Amino acid sequence: MNHAYVLTLSCPDRPGIVHAVSGFLLERGGNIEEAAQYNDHGTGLFFMRVQFACGQLTRDDLDTQLKLFAEPFRMVWQLHATAQPMRTVILVSKEGHCLNDLLFRWKSGLLPLDIRAIISNHRDFYQLAASYNVPFHQIPVTAATKAHGEARQLEIIEAEGAELVVLARYMQILSDDLCRKLAGRAINIHHSFLPSFKGARPYHQAHDRGVKLVGATAHYVTAELDEGPIIEQDVARADHGKTVEDLTAMGRDTESQVLARAVKWHSEHRVLLNGHKTVIFK
Repeated sequence: MNHAYVLTLSCPDRPGIVHAVSGFLLERGGNIEEAAQYNDHGTGLFFMRVQFACGQLTRDDLDTQLKLFAEPFRMVWQLHATAQPMRTVILVSKEGHCLNDLLFRWKSGLLPLDIRAIISNHRDFYQLAASYNVPFHQIPVTAATKAHGEARQLEIIEAEGAELVVLARYMQILSDDLCRKLAGRAINIHHSFLPSFKGARPYHQAHDRGVKLVGATAHYVTAELDEGPIIEQDVARADHGKTVEDLTAMGRDTESQVLARAVKWHSEHRVLLNGHKTVIFK
């Protein structure tokens, strides 16, 4: 039986937190395998991630005792069993590079996910989903059907027990209500030209302006469009010889890699929210 866990926590900073957490686990037969912490002097908050093994207590006992332990520290904490891959639902539209990359990495054992469903407002990738034996749900979205469509999306997400929702180039703006319901568990990816080149054909706009960097940003979804806490970013250099097609290909590669890293870190419980920012224990 696997008794490996990840404990993540944040609380007001004070002396002795690391000692207290280590002592708590030691007293219960826990063996720490990986630990990292961060003190944010700007906010006065302390963040910690501990990966440990503990075979003496059940998961329920650990939860109960952690609740009592955390209270005096005013800790916000979560305990995760590492043997359980993260239940995930992916949303996609008509650009499949990020979806294809995530599915390949998942099947290759590179992402600790349990991909339960793919939802799309188009039918383009139903065969791709079938090739990975993942249920595919087409939910068309128009201005008139948006509310009904989002209700159906949320129904699938909740029915699958999804801990993570990935917007893998899903080209629909989520309502404020759905953003709130998915807070902290939905990741989006977009090109990093924003806010300079909004709307359609961003790579054409970038090419016309002679950009020298093509990049991507992965962030948590919030009601503020494309302004959620950033998880990962990356860039690739371009020069005057690059065509629109070159820039587009570079952008898609970068988007796929950035999203995959963000999803991996989230699924390994390495990302902690710090207000409008994130703390990432890589």
